Amino acid sequence: MKINFPTFASAAALAVALIAAPAMAQNADGIVVYNAQHESLTKAWADGFTKETGIKVTIRNGKDMELANQIVQEGAASPADAFLTENSPGVVLVDNAKLFAPLDKAVLDQVPANYRPEHGRWTGVAARSTVFAYDKNKLTEDKLPKSLLDLADASWKGRWGAAPAGADFQAIVSALLELKGEEATAKWLKALKENATAYKGNSVAMKAVNAGEIEGAVIYHYYYFGDKAKTGENTKNVSLHYFKHEDPGAFVSISGGGVLASSKHKEDAQAFLKWVTGKAGQAILKDGDSFEYAVGKDAASNAALVPLADLQAPKVEPSKLNSKKVTDLMTAAGLL
Repeated sequence: MKINFPTFASAAALAVALIAAPAMAQNADGIVVYNAQHESLTKAWADGFTKETGIKVTIRNGKDMELANQIVQEGAASPADAFLTENSPGVVLVDNAKLFAPLDKAVLDQVPANYRPEHGRWTGVAARSTVFAYDKNKLTEDKLPKSLLDLADASWKGRWGAAPAGADFQAIVSALLELKGEEATAKWLKALKENATAYKGNSVAMKAVNAGEIEGAVIYHYYYFGDKAKTGENTKNVSLHYFKHEDPGAFVSISGGGVLASSKHKEDAQAFLKWVTGKAGQAILKDGDSFEYAVGKDAASNAALVPLADLQAPKVEPSKLNSKKVTDLMTAAGLL
């Protein structure tokens, strides 16, 4: 009897199939989350979700705009089922490319309308406040800027800093653009270039304040509280100034979450976002060490934080935050 042995090509194809099988089985047994949020926070969310539902979560970490652009490039072929960001412009970029599926009403109903866009294709999952971290040994309350726009004045030249290359700061500029328009934003960015010292990251800028290199820095609040919860060595000379009064400097940035239209596991991905925005997921923000604000309905934030309602943040429709226009303006100002 003649035995037909497989050809080299068919054997190679069989080998590839055997190698791919475990990956396909694993993918069918869970969801892939592209994550630009804090790695420890999303891991805590994923672990809690998996423990409760049995659905596995594979996390691929990166930065807001890096992952947003990757999703746009991957299009319908993206392996991602869900996307989480630190700031809104990243999810806006993906949404503008029409790559999100509408979120279930059960997800949207868990988040107040002011912490998610009206269209319902993505939602807020957490939030962070803009603050002016200042050297309390050099500045008294009466000498603090009354508005973010005051930092454009020549009297502040060489006295303050920021991290303009980061997604955090660019979200703040996006809010400024939406609130005050292109001309005012371009003027402020020009003054930023002339007046401020650029640092690589919010934590570096805050450390510079603590070390006496500058008198203040525009950052997000949680860097301060995170340091205080550890050794406090980078904040011993630092206090926080909240601009309030619906000033652009009181902007509250929303961390977004959405389900990809191309997802093969939409039901599980929707369940993940429902869990994150629900009681258990938001409790992780209250009890964990991220010090970001909880945004779920009736969800309490960490007790160390100034309550969200007391921040007097300006009203900014998150879906209008324009990352491309901001980077164009910042490039024109010589900041990028």
